[in-house]
Amino acid sequence: MSKTIFITGASAGIGKATAKLFAAQGWQVLATMRRPENETELSQLERVRLLPLDVTNPAQIAATVQQALALGPVDVVFNNAGYSLLGPLEATTDEQLVRQLETNFLGVVRVTQAFIPAFRARRAGLFITTSSSAGLMAFPVSSVYDASKWALEGWSESLSYELREFGIGIKNIEPGLVATDAAQRSVFVAHPAYEALASKFFAFISNPANVVSTPEQIAQVVYEAATDGTNTLRYVCGEDVKAMYAQRLAAGDEAFRQGIQQLLAAQ
Repeated sequence: MSKTIFITGASAGIGKATAKLFAAQGWQVLATMRRPENETELSQLERVRLLPLDVTNPAQIAATVQQALALGPVDVVFNNAGYSLLGPLEATTDEQLVRQLETNFLGVVRVTQAFIPAFRARRAGLFITTSSSAGLMAFPVSSVYDASKWALEGWSESLSYELREFGIGIKNIEPGLVATDAAQRSVFVAHPAYEALASKFFAFISNPANVVSTPEQIAQVVYEAATDGTNTLRYVCGEDVKAMYAQRLAAGDEAFRQGIQQLLAAQ
């Protein structure tokens, strides 16, 4: 009997690549997105079913999760919906701040919460979440985005303890730079006082010499997390973030922060 994965944010990038990979591996895929009527590629795949979901809408979360569970047991929930809010905090509006946390953090929390009763009743199930290297290491002019990912890290680690006794797992995928259309879906804010710092940071992350993962490579890590049978919490993926995170662990927090400051000064 094939297994079923429920995916949020499946319209592009990592979410779409994951839906295609799991379908190719024989899984039933419930691929959710805000406007499924606009999706033309996943809709052609036999094992993929599209469902509407805006993770900032609690009522729709409840309705879509109920619809998904009515189709049969769900084995894995992949919380992938999210976007980047980049720029100095001083230039960020309250509406932008709230929407970032509603999407990247509370959306994940609410989708997870909606599935827990069904998972607990079966004493089985796995939650996988797209976090980020920004959940392990903070960077300039991305404080609200980084906060949303750091929140996911603490929440996931705490939740892993309370779910484990019911046979429910939780895992985070920690990618670095990924070649997607994320920049088109990102929100950028600017302030003249921070223009120099922002320019240095964006030059740093857009350097052609950077090692960038593909969505397909990250999807393979998601598949590994779903099938390896371990209790591993964090899957650091992408050669760029593996190297940088190793440096942070080896150097310690303060030395690593000084290193980032020196990198930016050199830009």
